[in-house]
Amino acid sequence: MKTNVFSIMLCSLALMLGLSACDKRAAEPFDLDGDCMVTALALDDNEGKIDLTSRSIVVRIPEIYTTSSMTLTKFALSEGASCNVKAGDKLNMDAAKQLRVTNGDALIDWTLSVLHDQAKILHFMIDGIYTGIIDEEAKTISVYVPATVDITAIAPEVVVSPYATVSPASGSSVDFTNPVQYTVDNNSAHAVYTVTVTVIDKPQALYLGVPAKMTDLDPEAKEACLWMLANVPKSLYASFADIKAENIDLSECKVMWWHFHVDGGVDGHDAFVSKAPEALEAVNQIRSFYEAGGSFLFTRYATNLPSFIGTTGTDEWTTPNNCWGKNEDAAELCIGPWSFRIYDGQNGHALYKDLVAGDNANEVYCTDKGYHITNSTAQYHIGTDWGGYDDHAAWETRTGGVILGVGGDGAVVAWEYPAAGGKGGIICIGSGCYDWYSYKYEDGYEEKYHANIAIMTRNAFNHLMN
Repeated sequence: MKTNVFSIMLCSLALMLGLSACDKRAAEPFDLDGDCMVTALALDDNEGKIDLTSRSIVVRIPEIYTTSSMTLTKFALSEGASCNVKAGDKLNMDAAKQLRVTNGDALIDWTLSVLHDQAKILHFMIDGIYTGIIDEEAKTISVYVPATVDITAIAPEVVVSPYATVSPASGSSVDFTNPVQYTVDNNSAHAVYTVTVTVIDKPQALYLGVPAKMTDLDPEAKEACLWMLANVPKSLYASFADIKAENIDLSECKVMWWHFHVDGGVDGHDAFVSKAPEALEAVNQIRSFYEAGGSFLFTRYATNLPSFIGTTGTDEWTTPNNCWGKNEDAAELCIGPWSFRIYDGQNGHALYKDLVAGDNANEVYCTDKGYHITNSTAQYHIGTDWGGYDDHAAWETRTGGVILGVGGDGAVVAWEYPAAGGKGGIICIGSGCYDWYSYKYEDGYEEKYHANIAIMTRNAFNHLMN
């Protein structure tokens, strides 16, 4: 038998470390010629799909199926190979399991997992803009589009469960004059969705922006707009030019939302005038809507606008006095949840209904570890040192607003102008914690508190519309 140099080295090292003996196997050549393939596998007689490239085995099972005790009913390996499991074993497949296959000195780890058959429509979008509202329980999808969309020839983007097929296929041109049924099949799973496309001549809610098309919004504003179109019935996007030209029938519109992002921030009255000329060009129409009872949600730097439509009286210089923000592509990494504090006595306000609770019941937690945030802030500094607002009472007296949330230093970061005198109500959120878009997520990111951004926004709409 030939001497294996590496084996001799191992034995020498063992002697140096004071070991009593060297394993006989270590003195022999390594046997790396054996195959470690899984050639067949089945759980409860459900055949597994073997992927040699990823060294994985996936077993398809029905949508409703108990996986805590599955029997390895078929299991075949390469000649001479062995594994840490064998045919007939009971396996808990609630989570993926690692199989170690060895053959001589060779070994390969395989990942065994189960995949429930699902026949679901996960996403339905028209023209890359108008997102369907999916009611999974009722198996219905509702999409609202403006009158400019020809509903007789629409080619929606349809995203379904992994391995599922859908008919009509994604991208197929369909006439939506009447509701259309979409059928989804996936092995043992089957579902039929009824899709209704409604043309909106008179929207109930509008998302405002500068670009002519919603698709040209910056990523932060676009993320917010997409959420609204998918979650607020009869909502549309409208540019300030549309509002100025009175291209949209506002007779049934109850709420307009403007979420205004600018990299680097909008610091005060003059900066807002410089960076939001399109909004100010439509200020007369916006003021008329407000004075006729229309309501607004203003977030981020849009919180400057109430001072220009008469909400704070004739004092135009009541814009947020303490503002800043980072660029989206250089956003700050959250190493833990970011939050702001609910102002004294406001815990029961509609804005804070059903939030995901954290350790402190008086805090609104808004982000999670691994999220990147621009910390774009439009708040009111409170204090006698500067800013014109000696205390919270002075702020409320001058602005006519009601404080809803404050920062750690007492700065006003969320507030409301209640509906009064025939005018609509306004909710403003200028906290840097209120953020829709992260340009990237760190490995291991899990969303928990960030869900509160959507919950608060939904609450604001319900409050203002009702």
